Amino acid sequence: MIIMSIDLGKARTGIAVCDKTEFLASPYTVIFEKSPQRLMEKAVQAVKDTKAELVVVGLPKNMDGSEGESAQNASSFAKELEELTGIKTVMQDERGTTITAHNFLNTTNTRGKKRKNVVDEVAATIILQDFLDSRKP
Repeated sequence: MIIMSIDLGKARTGIAVCDKTEFLASPYTVIFEKSPQRLMEKAVQAVKDTKAELVVVGLPKNMDGSEGESAQNASSFAKELEELTGIKTVMQDERGTTITAHNFLNTTNTRGKKRKNVVDEVAATIILQDFLDSRKP
């Protein structure tokens, strides 16, 4: 099944995807958009372009496990995306993914503007890989 993941951000939203084997998550793109309406339009297009059969949206829980405003926004986004595309969406705890993404980028010595532009895409990849790993027996 082709699965797409989304790491929502206020200005940049990372997208990752896996192939039908569900073996490996790969970065797909970053959507640079502050307008919620235009972000939704671009996310819907990404679902179509990737031929996604399932969408995983990162759920930004607080470190104590509670859900704040960002988590509620992500859940609302996922629900609307599912309604617009007809593709099932699921939430995946994303605690620590941005820190892990920064650590990966440190090892590749990715700095400056390039780092800022790819960190969300890497975080989306981690979210998706975590989801894929949780489905394995």
